[in-house]
Amino acid sequence: MTDSVNLRAVVLDILMEINEKGEFSHLLINNALTKYQYLDKNKRAFISRLSLGTIENRIELDYIIGQFSKTPVRKMKPLIRNICEMSVYQIIYMDNIPDSAVCNEAVKLATKRGFTGLKGFVNGVLRNIARNKDNITYPDRNKDIEQYLSVKYSMPLWIVKMWHSQLGIDKTEKILAGFKQEKKTYVRCNTAKAPVEEIKRILSQENVSVADVEGIPYALEIKDYDYIAGLKSFRDGLYQIQDISSMTAGYMTGFKAGDTVIDVCAAPGGKSVNAAISVGTDGKVYSRDVSDYKAGLIEENISRLGLNNIEVQVKDALVMDESMREKADVVIADLPCSGLGVMGRKPDIRYNITEDKLVSLKELQQSILSVVQAYVKQGGIMMYSTCTINSEENEANADWLCKEYGFKKIEYRQILPGKNGGTDGFFVAKLRRE
Repeated sequence: MTDSVNLRAVVLDILMEINEKGEFSHLLINNALTKYQYLDKNKRAFISRLSLGTIENRIELDYIIGQFSKTPVRKMKPLIRNICEMSVYQIIYMDNIPDSAVCNEAVKLATKRGFTGLKGFVNGVLRNIARNKDNITYPDRNKDIEQYLSVKYSMPLWIVKMWHSQLGIDKTEKILAGFKQEKKTYVRCNTAKAPVEEIKRILSQENVSVADVEGIPYALEIKDYDYIAGLKSFRDGLYQIQDISSMTAGYMTGFKAGDTVIDVCAAPGGKSVNAAISVGTDGKVYSRDVSDYKAGLIEENISRLGLNNIEVQVKDALVMDESMREKADVVIADLPCSGLGVMGRKPDIRYNITEDKLVSLKELQQSILSVVQAYVKQGGIMMYSTCTINSEENEANADWLCKEYGFKKIEYRQILPGKNGGTDGFFVAKLRRE
């Protein structure tokens, strides 16, 4: 059964669906990995790496193809362009695959998909690149460092320019390099069910490698597992997957036993879960999102974890709920944002976001904040967070909250991707209502 699956064809289908339908890459890849769950770990890893790698490095790949193709990349047939991109990724980044095999498989794919007349073109371009892969010419770093970074790290030039302006060139390059780091898996231990040491012992019995995370006592890094949903410890609700940057935001909050917490844009529920474990059985968490579908994601999460102090509600964060005015010890406002901090995991964000969208997102964020700030009681805490790296969505909005609604800044923290190993970019502002 497994021999009949053409792994490169699976990747090509993912790339085509992203191009044609604008689907999110991480969802399509997860769907494919679920569909082909019966494949061994290495084959599923190949699908994941080649899909993500091709998407993540598309600007660089197109730049390389453009040096060896008489046909401009933008004028290529979409399927041929995708075949060339995924093949060049293998040639440049996957040293364990012979270049000849890459070229042969690309020609076979083009032929099977009805482009027999272009197989010579595909073969010629790819073999030319393979012969010259150690002599690729990039933009001159000394003459135009922004253009160099844009191509080298496959980041749209306008984003590089924005970060250069906001953060400086050294920090910009660190961010771009951070996206390239190996992505690690972190879990938040469900200490409502078992102590951290007990969870570590159970994971070890399942042959999962476990390491502590400095600074967050309930966080663990895990690796060497095959399929996490197949682990009994996961099904038993002993932990939830959560990036370390997101856990840092929860740890900064300083929840107290018995706190009332409102999480206004909660799906899939990670921060609500963290809050529920932290406030204990005497506390209460209202976990809200805008649709039944999103509420269902939260319900699924808390059901597996066995938490009874979370109430899931379908609520639009833009609509004032008078029953909650000044009722919350903590409001968690992890709002829709440009997502520039998670491009390491969701690389297609970089191609879909625009400068106009940044402006409209800031307006949406302020509209939501103007409503949900009313839920914070006097002396209570507002935790405003995003998974982006953009001062207009982050510090500027937090400053605006302080100015317009009488909050006091306790701490701002911008976490950059790659810090402490494979983390996402994240911003969190801890504010107190005076």
